[in-house]
Amino acid sequence: MHPTVGTPLDYFLIVAYFAVVLLFGSYFGRYVRSTKDFFFSGQKLSWWLIGMSCVATTVGSYSFIKYSEAAYRYGFSSTQSYLNDWFWMPLWMFGWLPIIYFSRIVSIPEYLERRFNRATRSAATAILLLYLIGYVGINLLTLGVALHKLLGMDIFQAAVVVAVITAIYVTFGGQTSVIMTDLLQGFLLLIAGFVLFGLGLHAIGGLRVLLDNLPPQMKTAFAPFNKPPEFSFVGIFWQDGMANTAAFYFMHQGMILRFLSAKSVQEGRKAVTFVLLLLMPLAAIAVANVGWVGRAMVNLGMLNPNISSRDVFVVVSNMVCRPGVFGLIMAALVAAMMSTVDTLVNAAAVIGVNDIYRPYIRKGASDRHYLFVARVVSIVAAVLGLSLVPLFNSFKTIYSAHAAFTAAITPPLVVTILLGAFWKRYTPAGALWTLVGGITLIFVSIRFPQLVKPVSHGITQVEGLSYMRALYGLLVSTVIGVAVSLGTKPRPLSEVAGLVIGTLRQARENFKGGPVNEEEGEKIRLRVVPVEEMDAEQRLVILAPEDMNRLKARPGDLLYIRDRRWWTGGLRSAHVIAGEPTGKAGEIRVSADLLKEQNLTGSDVVLVEKIL
Repeated sequence: MHPTVGTPLDYFLIVAYFAVVLLFGSYFGRYVRSTKDFFFSGQKLSWWLIGMSCVATTVGSYSFIKYSEAAYRYGFSSTQSYLNDWFWMPLWMFGWLPIIYFSRIVSIPEYLERRFNRATRSAATAILLLYLIGYVGINLLTLGVALHKLLGMDIFQAAVVVAVITAIYVTFGGQTSVIMTDLLQGFLLLIAGFVLFGLGLHAIGGLRVLLDNLPPQMKTAFAPFNKPPEFSFVGIFWQDGMANTAAFYFMHQGMILRFLSAKSVQEGRKAVTFVLLLLMPLAAIAVANVGWVGRAMVNLGMLNPNISSRDVFVVVSNMVCRPGVFGLIMAALVAAMMSTVDTLVNAAAVIGVNDIYRPYIRKGASDRHYLFVARVVSIVAAVLGLSLVPLFNSFKTIYSAHAAFTAAITPPLVVTILLGAFWKRYTPAGALWTLVGGITLIFVSIRFPQLVKPVSHGITQVEGLSYMRALYGLLVSTVIGVAVSLGTKPRPLSEVAGLVIGTLRQARENFKGGPVNEEEGEKIRLRVVPVEEMDAEQRLVILAPEDMNRLKARPGDLLYIRDRRWWTGGLRSAHVIAGEPTGKAGEIRVSADLLKEQNLTGSDVVLVEKIL
């Protein structure tokens, strides 16, 4: 039996946390009545709720162990991966987000079919499912490693336990459960990370002692240019800053679902600004600091220099924490893992139902039937992720497993999405050959790594070439896509209006179903008047003329009503359509059935704003 760390109190707190998250997540199944609720939480949530959820998803279980491992080996440059996102944001905020939101897509493959054709959708579905399920496997491996050190459990057995618990609450609650549990877990993991930093500094004697006991090469913000091969600046930049970050924001179905759950495009932009400017820098410190403290402890003689870098997070946390506190820290590790795996499992369910089952196996079934299938697919995705745990465990480090996987899988789909969204001349043939040709040449390069060397920036070792495969993949995929597109015919712009940059006004009109009203009005509070005779499916609401004027709204405009308590985060809210103005000022007449469906029955006053 592997020696364990922690005390019975710590183990009790970890098990209790599992139970709390399971109950908390399953509770929000009460908000799921349709596939739209299961996948998008009804498309009505607030920016701060989505922002916290994004951080909880980004900081996966692998983050604490992976970045502590990297920080122990390489110092402050371990944070580079977390701070590579910002230069993608203009394209994302003002191009990709409005395209996917206003086009009402359910999945990335669906977008590619509407932009190109069915064949492109099929190829993208295969690649995206491999990406999502592989990510599930990496996260399950990481927690298995942690529980192996904690409890002496077999790594694979520990992964099974976590997969089962995650699958249960995602199966019941879908995206709402994912986002609400991530709110809880996002706060916990950030707090835990900084508590650990404080305890670690106290244990070694303060920040000055930490800085004095890190070698000079560990105090730089970036790794050396092309060495060591497994952690160099150029390798991290192309693998993480370019391929993986672009994949995370442009093709990661879990992140796409997050922002499609927002009440509006503007709310999505607020969420990502909140993430980039505040939460991600905090998260970078939270997940890496244990490695820095561990390296200082080695130099101070407090830690065995022969310790495995994989074990640094668990061992150092156990050293600096009192009983009970260590259990809470390990619960944060569980939180980080579950908040990432639940997103991936839910995303795989979207792809399975929307891109395989619905178009190819059973068309025209009831929404209830598709909701049941989505829950089944969630379980299947967790099982398939488990099957990949032994493969990823064969890599030298978790960081290298994650980097090699993303560098090999993401480039063709990233290039297809970016060219599809930002180049009107990109053709269906170009898109299909980008996916098929790109992934083929990448897999060939795994067998013949010398193909990567011409673009390796001087890196020759196999470990470094697995990172540089991202640049190779991006280049060959782009060359294929551009070359084929220049020799083939694009679709007429009228057929792809709203799906490519330069046609966003058409996208907004398609979303609304009519001309867009861009006048900016007030947010107002109105008293709810339930009306039994009104049809909930039409979503019409009636306001007084003076209230319509305050909103700058006209009949047919899309409005958003929510519970006046901001901290509900949009769970008690609905998108509605303004009817012909009539009635009493200060009141809004709403279908009684709609109020019940959207959990607004207890709201005597709602906040109303115009969306479009």
